[in-house]
Amino acid sequence: MRWSKALINTLRETPKEAESISHKYMLRSGMIKKLGAGIYDWLPLGLKSMQKVIEIIREEMNTAGAQEVMLPVLSPSDLWKESGRWGVYGKEMMRIKDRHDNEFALGPTHEEVITDVVRGQINSYKQLPVNLYQIQVKFRDEIRPRFGVMRSREFIMKDAYSFDRDEASAMKSYQIMFEAYTKICKRIGFKFRSVDADSGAIGGSSSSEFMVLADTGEDTIVYCDKCDYAANMEKAVFAKYPEQTAGEEPLVKVHTPNIKTVEELAAFLHKKPEDTAKTILYIVDGKKMAGAVIRGDREINEIKLKNALGANEIRLATPEEILEKTGAPVGFAGPIKLREKSIRLAIDETVAGLKNTVTGGNELDYHYTGVNRGRDYQENLVADFAKAQKGDKCAKCGGTLNEQKGIEMGHVFYLGKKYSKSMRATFLDEDGKAKEFEMGCYGIGVTRTVAASIEQNNDENGIIWPMAIAPYEVNVVPVNVKYTEGMEYAEELYKKLKAAGVDVIIDDRDISPGVKFKDADLIGIPLRVVVGEKNFKDGKVEIRLRREKNFELLDKAVVFDKVVETVKKAKVL
Repeated sequence: MRWSKALINTLRETPKEAESISHKYMLRSGMIKKLGAGIYDWLPLGLKSMQKVIEIIREEMNTAGAQEVMLPVLSPSDLWKESGRWGVYGKEMMRIKDRHDNEFALGPTHEEVITDVVRGQINSYKQLPVNLYQIQVKFRDEIRPRFGVMRSREFIMKDAYSFDRDEASAMKSYQIMFEAYTKICKRIGFKFRSVDADSGAIGGSSSSEFMVLADTGEDTIVYCDKCDYAANMEKAVFAKYPEQTAGEEPLVKVHTPNIKTVEELAAFLHKKPEDTAKTILYIVDGKKMAGAVIRGDREINEIKLKNALGANEIRLATPEEILEKTGAPVGFAGPIKLREKSIRLAIDETVAGLKNTVTGGNELDYHYTGVNRGRDYQENLVADFAKAQKGDKCAKCGGTLNEQKGIEMGHVFYLGKKYSKSMRATFLDEDGKAKEFEMGCYGIGVTRTVAASIEQNNDENGIIWPMAIAPYEVNVVPVNVKYTEGMEYAEELYKKLKAAGVDVIIDDRDISPGVKFKDADLIGIPLRVVVGEKNFKDGKVEIRLRREKNFELLDKAVVFDKVVETVKKAKVL
């Protein structure tokens, strides 16, 4: 490609709407253009990178034995009602009606559609296992689209679905996909971790996320410094505290005026924050109230709590709802007699073993001391809903947990029979009996993968693309297009590189060298070949990797071989 003919419009100033590094550089380099909230045009530079991501994904999926399909974006509501998700998925699902008033979803994911395909196409165990995938547009009505294409309302996703005859076979399919995702991440050039994760609206009994490590990531990864344990914050667990064995003290109600925080309460009573238990009240599925009791020095992980309560959604109760139900203002709720007020009571595992705890008194400016589970209150359930944090002990090996930021680029799920059972998708096993498929699903956010690479590979001047997904691999830069000998060499090199299969662009614009170099740094093409008059008269050409500060002066006769070798080497796993 000739730069003079390419649709590449770079910006010197950062657009006001840019919230993240990738958003800023994708707009400034002319990769994308905003059309509306969470909706972007993909321009030639951006599309080239996306297509290279897709090529890597497709190659690894095909190598793993998956077969590509293309499913409709529109899916009828009947399928979603069969699975039970039409009323569960929430407002993220975009729903429309046709002229006949029939309801449809703009697919946020395709479990229902693919299950419908397979139940109509596969009827015998002899046809299993099968893994079908697509690379398709998806729609999710994000409440707050942000970070450019990282969290947008329309995006490209690779979603695959495996169907097996039993759980053991399904776990083999899951592992094949896990290994394929590992290869994809390595080929793209990511520094990444695979972590335990919450299954969310997709459902299923287990899942793993592939997290791109980046300080700018919006997700937090918890990992052990001794073993291989790693999990998304939504799923992370830690070693529980030993049960206390002290004798039970009497229950005493204490006047605690003007107390606002756990720390103030502990100091007032000459206790430690970990001797207290706070009760947070939630509204579950828009109807009933639940109380979540957790140790005073810990925070609630609301994803864990929602799962523990078996809820579709939870929200914090308002001050008015709390006062009406408990008779106390916010901050003074406690577990004693809450169940008598038709409030479901869940206690965290951090509280289960406590003795002589300080809790809210369900009355303004009052707390209880000497609170003991069983004697003073009974819970509906005990569950793990505490948020893990740096410094906790690993539940797997006893090591110390640390935190780092990451960006989810892929997610693999073992679904089991969640969809095949509700949608009556069966096959005949060798004993002639109808059995439900064991399923798995496997997603990669293609558009966010492009952005995640930029979040991980950048500097103050712009993008630093890994070779595998760069829009161009090589940028040939004749410093002065009017310098005939240099320009002729640059043109010849450009043509030879193209013929050798190198994805190359030549900056043939008649503009200042400074602008060329700024654009080159901003766009981040991995390898730059600079043909300058001064060096060229000495038979030398400058080669510089975008990732490195120093450049190399080579004899012009060896530049072609060096460039081809560098490109090939950078793309090897």
